[in-house]
Amino acid sequence: MNPPARWTISTCAAATVLAATFSLLPQGSFAAATAQVQSAHHQVGVRAKKAPAKPTVAPPGAAAQQSKLPPRTPFTAADDAVAAIAGMPDARFWADSVPDFEKALPPQPGPWLILSTGGSDGAFGAGLLNGLSAAGNRPDYAVVTGVSTGALMAPFAFAGPKYDEALKDAYTKITSADIFEVGSTGESFIDSWPLKELIAKQITPQLLADIAAAYQAGRRLFVVTTDLDAQRSVVWNMGAIAAHAADKTGGDAALNLFRTVLLASGSIPGAFPPVLIDVEGNGKHFAEMHVDGGVGGQFFVAPPAMLASTSTDRIPASQLYIVVNSALQPDFQVVDRSTPIILSQAVGMAVQVDLRLMLDRTFVAAKNAGVGFNAATIPADFNAPSRGPFDPNYMKALFDVGFAQGKSAAAFATSPPPYPAPPATDPK
Repeated sequence: MNPPARWTISTCAAATVLAATFSLLPQGSFAAATAQVQSAHHQVGVRAKKAPAKPTVAPPGAAAQQSKLPPRTPFTAADDAVAAIAGMPDARFWADSVPDFEKALPPQPGPWLILSTGGSDGAFGAGLLNGLSAAGNRPDYAVVTGVSTGALMAPFAFAGPKYDEALKDAYTKITSADIFEVGSTGESFIDSWPLKELIAKQITPQLLADIAAAYQAGRRLFVVTTDLDAQRSVVWNMGAIAAHAADKTGGDAALNLFRTVLLASGSIPGAFPPVLIDVEGNGKHFAEMHVDGGVGGQFFVAPPAMLASTSTDRIPASQLYIVVNSALQPDFQVVDRSTPIILSQAVGMAVQVDLRLMLDRTFVAAKNAGVGFNAATIPADFNAPSRGPFDPNYMKALFDVGFAQGKSAAAFATSPPPYPAPPATDPK
């Protein structure tokens, strides 16, 4: 039995729920549990009516490299708490640090663009941004934040409408072969080396130069990853990193870091390999393990303490524009007695619940701060079928829906979307 046609799993939320599920298992049973769900890995981050992805060809020597993973350099929580990128002390900050967050913000308030998780459903956000440009209703956002697929589109969104065509191509012309290769790496069910190569092609020195110029003009681009060692979210100041890329002495390192952060933000733990990032802390050199930024939340607006119902902090934005790249409507399904299908249905529901709770929490915080709240979500009646992971036809259909919505006068709603009504019952 196939999953329902409209079912969507955000890349990061799938990882979060699976991690939570396995944490409840008896010690030593994790390997057995992951083996049971390995057959379902190709479903993460995509909609239904799926077929297994066509395997891509691994680079020469990849199998030998994966046969044995080298040991990691040991370090302590105290080392990690103060760790920084060599030569780029302004490259990042902890997502739960209010002082560091406020320090990194632009000098002047303005509209913020918040891009959520959602895997291939990022085509909706890409279409929406293109539609806003076509309608002449797209401002220069003072702050752009992205998590997971939102992180991958964030550099194009931040750099402005001149990159609209590149953003469209990224979400309508790729296939699963551009994202992953089927096969275990020892750290994951599949290998993301194709995505790494795709990011290297898309994140050009010219794009970084444009991002650096916007950063110097006072705008900010933030991308979130999860430091799995510390179990804390990290916000990367991508504009500052781009500015370092213009330095002839450290430009290559900054360019590589920029690309590495994007790869990490979309690296679903267990599905994609984690990304090791070299840092320095307390005089030690070591590598942190980073995974999908959405493990800490479906999108990022501000440190959690600032969004708490008891907080007196004000979100320093004039307007919040949140793009939700994931469906919020439940789908009925008589679930097969199969581990992958059970997990799929459970994760799909958990994603919707998590997104709605985050939207509601942000709405209340914005209202308390007197900040305009705007949210764009995939229409409830969108139901295009997908032939498999990253199906270009499916993504093109979703892009077109986003484009039409962005071009319309109702691109954003001023409150979270209403909860769906209970399903109709059959008359007795």
